[in-house]
Amino acid sequence: KAMCSGRLQTALLGAGYFVYLLVGAAVFQALERTAEKQEKMAAAQMKEAFLQNFTQLSVAEMEQFMKNLIEAIQNGVYPVGNESQFEESNWDFSNSFFFAGTVVSTIGYGTLHPKTAGGQIFCVFFALFGIPLNIVFLHRVGKMLSLLCKKLGKFLYEKGMRKKKIKFLTLLFFLATGILVFLCLPSVFFQITEGWSYSEGIYFAFITLSTIGFGDYVVGKQSDRKYFSYYRVLVAIWILFGLAWIALLFNL
Repeated sequence: KAMCSGRLQTALLGAGYFVYLLVGAAVFQALERTAEKQEKMAAAQMKEAFLQNFTQLSVAEMEQFMKNLIEAIQNGVYPVGNESQFEESNWDFSNSFFFAGTVVSTIGYGTLHPKTAGGQIFCVFFALFGIPLNIVFLHRVGKMLSLLCKKLGKFLYEKGMRKKKIKFLTLLFFLATGILVFLCLPSVFFQITEGWSYSEGIYFAFITLSTIGFGDYVVGKQSDRKYFSYYRVLVAIWILFGLAWIALLFNL
């Protein structure tokens, strides 16, 4: 009965957690998409004006153009290619969900961030309640995984193995399995999807799951590559369960 109650609580917590991320993603999308579209139109106009007059620009005007270009790139607007690329939004649902996940997990790459006053204020309150919710969720998932550790330990104990050896083998098993599932295999996936080297994939996976999040490598940001729908949603889910695995290692 207690086990059923625990499973129900875990299921409700998990459902509530993902609903929280989904709602956050929808709000960020609604608040930021229009402002981003205006920024992209301004960048397109700036590019067009430069191409028409670049031979006549003074040094001061060229400097101003470079400053505007750097500011646009920092805001996630890349004025390259044809106009159709300006129709693609950094705040589609997949990207918004990914951003929501990086906020509550405290990774914060910095490559995508709210720029409107409403988006920034909402981000403060979203993180204020989302970060504790994320900690509780990871603790619960870690607790569930630790029950698997106990079952494995019990099985080995019944086979006549000593307790110290059981503890070592249990830790080794979950460490090796986690490294394979959350570091090695995803790195192959990133290598194929992003065109990175395998070492770059490993680097990105470690920097992400350790919540360092430099932002020098971020998935789904290369304008010359085609990504499948909800690619970044899947990456966000990988991050969440990868963090749960790390929480389990700390528990062990």
